[in-house]
Amino acid sequence: MLLLSVVTILTLLVLLGSGVWIAFALIGTAWITLSMFSSFEPGPVLASDFWGASYGWDLTALPMFIWMGEILFRSGLADNMFRGLSPWLNRFPGRLLHTNIIGSGMFAAVCGSSAATCATVGKMTLPELERRGYDPQMAIGTLASASTLGLLIPPSIVLIVYGVVTEQSISRLFMAGIGPGLMILSMFMGYLVLWSLLKGNRAGLTGNDESGMSFAEKLRNTWSLIPILLLIGGIIVSIYGGLASPTEAAAVGVVLSMIIARCNGHFNREIFHSSLFAAVRTACMIAFIIAGASFLTSAMGFTQVPMKLAQAIGEMGLSPTMLLIALTALLLVMGCFLDGISLILLVTSIIMPLVSAAGFDLIWFGIYLVIVVEMSQITPPVGFNLFVIQGLTGKDILTITKATLPFFLLMLVAVALMHLFPNIALYLPYAMNR
Repeated sequence: MLLLSVVTILTLLVLLGSGVWIAFALIGTAWITLSMFSSFEPGPVLASDFWGASYGWDLTALPMFIWMGEILFRSGLADNMFRGLSPWLNRFPGRLLHTNIIGSGMFAAVCGSSAATCATVGKMTLPELERRGYDPQMAIGTLASASTLGLLIPPSIVLIVYGVVTEQSISRLFMAGIGPGLMILSMFMGYLVLWSLLKGNRAGLTGNDESGMSFAEKLRNTWSLIPILLLIGGIIVSIYGGLASPTEAAAVGVVLSMIIARCNGHFNREIFHSSLFAAVRTACMIAFIIAGASFLTSAMGFTQVPMKLAQAIGEMGLSPTMLLIALTALLLVMGCFLDGISLILLVTSIIMPLVSAAGFDLIWFGIYLVIVVEMSQITPPVGFNLFVIQGLTGKDILTITKATLPFFLLMLVAVALMHLFPNIALYLPYAMNR
């Protein structure tokens, strides 16, 4: 058992460290494990798992939501959000810094990608906030942290991947992400309000009051937010009400996003082609990783590693709380070196029997896992959002990491609250279709 574990971990680390595609690293690890430690032929298992991982109907929602996000990414949505939100936030403690949080949350909901959210919103808000005299550290921290919510607020690409590989209801996962997503968004805004009242306002780091706009002008600017709010609300309500499956809602979302982009004057043949090909590339990459993770899951099952690991930890007598703390520490370390989707696929292929044996609700665990992945997005050395911010500002990784630290700690608090009050995540999914 020890030899098997060492060989599996070393093989995976060597392949990932060598720079090969993550899917090939998973496939290679599974192939070597089966060849050395089981009597099964790897070839037939590989063929069966690749077919089984590629024909699932739930997986068809993935390219649709990615395509919807790509269209809106190119449609001038971030500019509309800044213009619509900024007039209403001038009298709120923290003022326009809240546009990073609310704008990122809204864009994340329709985009589903934290890196795209960070880049798109950051290109517009960071120069404006700096020009108006806002604290650059707080501007960076709010942007990098709030943009991670794209992984949690539905429709979420990561939740679709988790639902497919763990055979959980994607509709219920989407509903489960709403409560924790809004909670984290509120915690970020609450921290920003406290920082403004205790330090920012006195130090002159929250800009100037620019509330001279008339109420009629505010309403005109807010009108640009209506299509996006209708799109987000329509997708969530149709899924929650049982009117549409996630795949059907995704297809409708693509059509509506084209209409919104066209109304904004940013949709033509070139944008159609570029968004379609970008969505195809991303969806194929994710599907390939899912197939590789499925093969590794089978290899782990044939060698009985997860079962023996679950049995060994069960014999240690760890409470669910201690187990969750250990898993969080392990996942944060792994998240320093793997991107979010790869981390989820790798983790689910190894520890799901352990999670089930510990009595965790798999819908709840999916939301917990996504929050930890969000935290890894702002954790060096492979925190994707840190790299995006570095490209936008030119600041070093250490400075950016320091700016995101308070929000990282707030996410840890959110995990603790979810553990103490599971209904934060579970109320909506289990209230569906009662």
